[in-house]
Amino acid sequence: MTWDFSTEPEFEAKLEWMRDFVRDEVYPLEVLDADEAGFMRIVRSLQAEVKRQQLWATHLPPELGGQGYGQVKLGLMHEIEGASVWAPIVFGNQAPDSGNSEILAHFGTPAQKERWLHPLLEGRLRSAFSMTEPDNAGSDPTLLSTAAVLKGNEWVINGHKWFTSNGMIADFLIAMVVTDPDAGPYERASMIIVPADAAGLRKVRNIPTMAGEHERFGYGHAEILYEDVRVPADNLLGKRGAGFLIAQARLGPGRIHHCMRWLGQARRAFDMLCERALQREAFGKKLASHETVQNWIADSAAEMQAARLMTLHAAWIIDTQGAAAARREISLIKFFGAKVLHDVIDRAIQVHGSLGYSADLPLEEMYRHARAARMYDGPDEVHRVSVARQILAGYQAPEGMWPREHVPTRREAAQLKFAALLEAATTDV
Repeated sequence: MTWDFSTEPEFEAKLEWMRDFVRDEVYPLEVLDADEAGFMRIVRSLQAEVKRQQLWATHLPPELGGQGYGQVKLGLMHEIEGASVWAPIVFGNQAPDSGNSEILAHFGTPAQKERWLHPLLEGRLRSAFSMTEPDNAGSDPTLLSTAAVLKGNEWVINGHKWFTSNGMIADFLIAMVVTDPDAGPYERASMIIVPADAAGLRKVRNIPTMAGEHERFGYGHAEILYEDVRVPADNLLGKRGAGFLIAQARLGPGRIHHCMRWLGQARRAFDMLCERALQREAFGKKLASHETVQNWIADSAAEMQAARLMTLHAAWIIDTQGAAAARREISLIKFFGAKVLHDVIDRAIQVHGSLGYSADLPLEEMYRHARAARMYDGPDEVHRVSVARQILAGYQAPEGMWPREHVPTRREAAQLKFAALLEAATTDV
């Protein structure tokens, strides 16, 4: 089947508008000195312009205020948004709200959509995704221990979560909790909507991380305690025990978006690398004239191009065959893209020297965020194992003691295969 990542000229014009808008209007937010009220007033004005351009919340179908774009187009848009940490918020695609809105759109009841989804899309509510636990390995979600017990017409939730994205500022949380402890490992958990003001819900703190400055205004990863938290039975999302199914529906396309955003970030670092190489002199010539720097530029360009094509290919498979068909490709781009992001930023810092290490440039912040890319949405090691297992499933061990390409064995087989022709050739002579 022919791969096709092309988009029509009308969409290319939208991408060009986005590039200019992000550079001219969103980049300045990164260095703006303002309180939350002033900052959000500016953000809302930018969001209004995005909505006028019909580029708001593009991950959702038109009936929910989006554009119904497929994953290839969404990926190209996320590549542009990834260049700045504030761009996803301006375009209504920020995590975890974007993923939560997809869950509500696909699995929510009409009443749940009315109460939670529509205000979320309008920017009147903020959400959190509450899955990771401090006592259990995040790489193995079958170990979740936070539990919800159905008592009458209420779920009663108890447990300890952390790294609940945006937990401190959220108006509601989507919690992944064990509802069927005796079921199979992938049928034990469900997702439940928990209002942030529910009795027994304790927002303990925002966990200090390497991420640093951009997590102002309450953004960040929170530690949450659920202590006999009661919510209506109707707050269950989807079917009971379908938590893992919903999580995969959420995380598959989300990983495409992550990887494309990383490419946008890597491209910005790459531009800085090249500009500095042409600007700075050392040992009598521009850095760009030194072979080591040239190697860094060439390696970065090749790695980014490889990651970009791999990611668009994964997006194309989702568009044409569905997310389940792209499992291997999604895992591939997740660990490969995270490495490319880190390595390109690292080279850019090295070219800038002490300036790159300082907070006078955005590179040091990019570098701190890049380290987290190897862990969230599944650590690199899990994705590598997944890829290896899927690849090996397409092979089988050769019979006998020798490898299939064993030369002496192949020579003997070849002699037997062509014996008659060889004999005839000898007779003819």
